[in-house]
Amino acid sequence: MDMQNATRGVIDTLRNRRQQLAELIALPVILWSGCSSPRNFPANTFPFRASSHFLYFAGIPLEQAAIRLETGKLALFMDDAQPDSALWHGETPTRAEIAEMIGADAAFPMAELEAVEGAATIAVQDATTMLLQSQLLKRQVPPANAPQGIDLELARAIASLRLTHDTVALAELRQAAAVTVQAHIAGMAVTPSAQMEAEVRAAMEHVIIAHNMTCAYPSIVTVHGEVLHNEQYHHPLQPGDLLLADVGAETAMGWASDVTRTWPVSGKFSPTQRDLYNVVLAAHDACIAKTCPGMDYQDIHLLAAAVIAEGLVDLGILRGQPEDLVEMDAHALFFPHGVGHLLGLDVHDMEDLGDLAGYEAGRVRSDRFGLNYLRLNRPLRSGMLVTIEPGFYQVPAILNDPERRSKYQGVVNWERLAQFADVRGIRIEDDVFVTQAGSEVLTVALPTTADDVEQLVLSS
Repeated sequence: MDMQNATRGVIDTLRNRRQQLAELIALPVILWSGCSSPRNFPANTFPFRASSHFLYFAGIPLEQAAIRLETGKLALFMDDAQPDSALWHGETPTRAEIAEMIGADAAFPMAELEAVEGAATIAVQDATTMLLQSQLLKRQVPPANAPQGIDLELARAIASLRLTHDTVALAELRQAAAVTVQAHIAGMAVTPSAQMEAEVRAAMEHVIIAHNMTCAYPSIVTVHGEVLHNEQYHHPLQPGDLLLADVGAETAMGWASDVTRTWPVSGKFSPTQRDLYNVVLAAHDACIAKTCPGMDYQDIHLLAAAVIAEGLVDLGILRGQPEDLVEMDAHALFFPHGVGHLLGLDVHDMEDLGDLAGYEAGRVRSDRFGLNYLRLNRPLRSGMLVTIEPGFYQVPAILNDPERRSKYQGVVNWERLAQFADVRGIRIEDDVFVTQAGSEVLTVALPTTADDVEQLVLSS
């Protein structure tokens, strides 16, 4: 755990976040950090990751801790380390020292955390802590993705705060983005000499670990880019393959980056690969150009769909007018997911709350094939950080589905599509910060054009 001293500016920011919460909700709030989970026996645990809602107000990843927030004040509850802990874990700061680091107004042992009448909370992800929450509050705490009553009121208040990022958060997000850019460059550089996906993954994660960061999510480094969340790394790298790498760093304080690039293993795109890559890139660039305050994110998604549909018509893969093809969700045969999501302390920020943060009040998920995986559906605001990540995929389960095959038989040129068999999956993803004047791509230092990507692979 990184226990570096917090600067006065960080403490002021944490206190400001607590005060903003107090202005939105009059209820007392208790938030738990959570505890580590065992991999296979109690002493061998998965790496600990504190609850993001706890981190937002406490600032550092304390394990088995809780905070009580009321009228803008924070009381910290945690136990000092046991005497024999130093043998295994070294000397650790005391409760009083940690309280000073985060600007707590008071600090107590965990045993002194008592139920507060009418206190709201958000369930953490580990079952052990969820049980403690219910026991202490003397009520069944609902799962985070289905908050009720006062917990729903709290979830809405926290979501409204975390939707936009203050200067301390943005500085962390910039650090994560910069390290992620370096990781992708390292992955491209090692590809010509690598034999397996795992070697490229290792080179990328080496950069992240060397900067004392962790991966914000399980890395996707695969020649099977049609598997959207592929977490296998045993496939050999063959000339003619495209390698899709979706890898992002997370700072010690929990702030994430999320970037995808797709590059040719040989260093050169085939003509068909380049054609489809440029279709995806055109959608990527068009969406970023439209990212600004007031723009509805669903419209950005539909813009990506329209650009991809138009590109596929130009290539002879789809038949018809792009707007008609999008209306009938024909684009989703090849671009089935949403164009992106919120990014912050979670790589899919606040998705533990279900669609509460991602969807504007009154909006619900569509049941349309081309819209039902859209993770963000609200007008953009200055201070938001979102991903823009259009893609093209040939997913056998979609393309060979009899019902869809029949529905889209007339608009897909299947013979022409077969000529693009060397493209399994392409995604191009950047982290885009919404500014008052428009947007800033935090990951702009990582090139996106086909020529530049080829140069990075071949320059090793």
